Amino acid sequence: MSDTTPHAESRAPDSRVRLDEMDLSLGKKVRLHRILYETGMKNGSLMILPIDQGLEHGPIDFFPNPPSQDPDYQWRLAAEGGYNAVACHYGLARRYMRKYAGRVPLILKLNGKTNIPSDAEALSTLTGTVEDAVALGADAVGYTLYVGSPRQDEDIMQFMEIREACDKYNMPVVMWSYPRGFEVEEKGGRNSLYAVDYAARMAVELGADVVKLNLPKPSSEDDQQPAAYRDLDWDFASGARRVVESAGRCMVLVSGGSKLSDHDLMSKVKVSMDAGATGLIFGRNMWQRPFDEALAVTERVQALLSEYSV
Repeated sequence: MSDTTPHAESRAPDSRVRLDEMDLSLGKKVRLHRILYETGMKNGSLMILPIDQGLEHGPIDFFPNPPSQDPDYQWRLAAEGGYNAVACHYGLARRYMRKYAGRVPLILKLNGKTNIPSDAEALSTLTGTVEDAVALGADAVGYTLYVGSPRQDEDIMQFMEIREACDKYNMPVVMWSYPRGFEVEEKGGRNSLYAVDYAARMAVELGADVVKLNLPKPSSEDDQQPAAYRDLDWDFASGARRVVESAGRCMVLVSGGSKLSDHDLMSKVKVSMDAGATGLIFGRNMWQRPFDEALAVTERVQALLSEYSV
C-alpha cells in the first residue's frame, strides 16, 4: 500500500523551521542566533561536533584514531574547522575549553550513561545542571531521552526539571531523542520508522527547542511495526522527511552515528537537508580520522550545507 498522504512530502528544504518562527523567549533566541548565525558558516545551518562518546561508549571509540583520545583534538578540530558548537559533558568543558572560549559555542550535555549495562531498561542520569551551563557560558544544553524505555516515566520527569530550569535561565535545550528498550526492539527496532517518528514527536510534545535524531532505515524487521506503519511505502529519503515533519516547530539535527564511507556520509548529509533538517551533529564520522583528513571532510560537508542557507 502506497503512502499518499501529504505528511511524507509536505516539507520542502526551503520551508524548514526558522528561528523567527519559533515561540521562544528573548534569551533563547539570542543564544540560538549566536549558534546559527554568528559562528560556523553563519548561514542558519548547523554543524555540531559531539564529543560525549567517551562517556557513552568508552575509550574504544578512540581506537581508530588514537590522537582523538585527547579532547583538545576535538576542540581544535571544531575551532579550525568552523563548527557551530561542541557538545560535551561538564568535565571536558571545564578542563579543555578555556583556550577556545568565545571561539566555539558550547552545548553542555546534562545527562548520560555508560555502554556497560544493557539498553533493555535504558536511563541516562544527570551529570550536570542548567546552572553549570550558565556558569560555563554555554549557549544550549543537551538532554538524552530514551523513548520507549521501561524507565521513560523517570526520564520524562527528569527532563521536565531540566526544561523548567532552561525556561528560568532562557537556555535552549537540545533533546537527543533515542528509541530504546526491549519493547522498542519488539516493535521493529530503534531504527524503524515507527520508533524514530515517535521519538521526533516526543521532542516537540515535551518542549525541546532542537531535537537530535537518527534517520529511520528500512529493514526486514519492519513487519514488526504497528500495522499503520507496515502499510506505508517509503524509502530512506521519504522516511527522513516524515520524521522531520513530526518534529514540528522543533529544529532537527541529524546524527552521524558510526563512521560511514565518504560517499554514504555525503549522501546522508543531502538526504537530511533535503528533508528539512536544520543541520548535522556528526562526531565519530569526523574525529575518527587523521586531523588533516577530518578538516578536509568537514570542508566538503560545509560546502554542501552552504546550499541550504536560510
